[in-house]
Amino acid sequence: MEKKSNERKKNLSAVNRKPGKTGATGIIKKTDVAERPGRTGKTGATGIIRETGKNGMAEMPLVGSSDKKLATSGLRSAVKGGKKRVPVILITNDDGISAPGIRNLVEAVKGLGKVVVVAPDKPQSGMGHAITIGNPLRLNPMHHLFDGVEAWQCSGTPVDCVKLAVDKVLRRKPDICLSGINHGANHSINVIYSGTMSAAVEAAIESIPSVGFSLLDYSVEADFTAARKYVRIIVEEVLTHPLDKHLILNVNFPAVPESLIKGLKVCRQAYAKYEEDFIERNDPNSKKYYWLTGKFVNFDKGRDTDVWALEHNYVSVVPVQFDMTNYVLKSKLEKTWKS
Repeated sequence: MEKKSNERKKNLSAVNRKPGKTGATGIIKKTDVAERPGRTGKTGATGIIRETGKNGMAEMPLVGSSDKKLATSGLRSAVKGGKKRVPVILITNDDGISAPGIRNLVEAVKGLGKVVVVAPDKPQSGMGHAITIGNPLRLNPMHHLFDGVEAWQCSGTPVDCVKLAVDKVLRRKPDICLSGINHGANHSINVIYSGTMSAAVEAAIESIPSVGFSLLDYSVEADFTAARKYVRIIVEEVLTHPLDKHLILNVNFPAVPESLIKGLKVCRQAYAKYEEDFIERNDPNSKKYYWLTGKFVNFDKGRDTDVWALEHNYVSVVPVQFDMTNYVLKSKLEKTWKS
């Protein structure tokens, strides 16, 4: 009897034990019991997928597409003591908080963590990595826009949104930052001008893994069905198998029905750009003004680029970085330019 009594006390003690702290600055409370993505250790500084696919591109496996992990959210794993933690997912964009793309992004990742939206109050396409310096920034609650999701609109740029989200809304770093889904392509050189990708880059500078998503369709009525599917696949993969804290992925979706998409391709950025022109016109006061136009030209004939992948109905995944050092040229200059 004494042995059974001791066992019962031990069990009751285990049931009543409080979950451990999740950090002094965390949003997650001690009572949270959602699961935390398991750490898998370092995979090295380069490459997301080690296998090499056809045409020199790494072919990314469709996570959970052939098993039951996708249906049950394969990113969940127990931590010490059986307690779980909910990943915090920050979402932003450059098309504005009311754009269909960001709504589809929110829907795609619901259930994978605590989603918080901080996005511009108006379209900010082509803003690149601009930040607001000479004007005050304002945040307004927009919680009614997304069912059950905390949302804020910001008067600034996409980069401003990320900065304010971390410092004033979350008051901590999220586990991942997602930007998009952009209306229009952000492949090749577009990554330089893109507000969508600059928001992702800003997050990575702050040691927050990030992914920027874009659909090659500018229409407000664009079909995001296939994009939602692959967004979830990619986000699950990143949360389940954490890589570098400065991870940035530039993901583009071809504007085709889901049935025509062949899968994911990890590839490089193509050398392609717009051959620009300015249309000159006169306003009612006979003063000249200009409209920027241009034709997209691909100078890169490689079969391992994002442009090639998208033209062949693959979802392109390009790992990018904010370190713009040309290391090959650096090595040459060190040998030829004497100090």
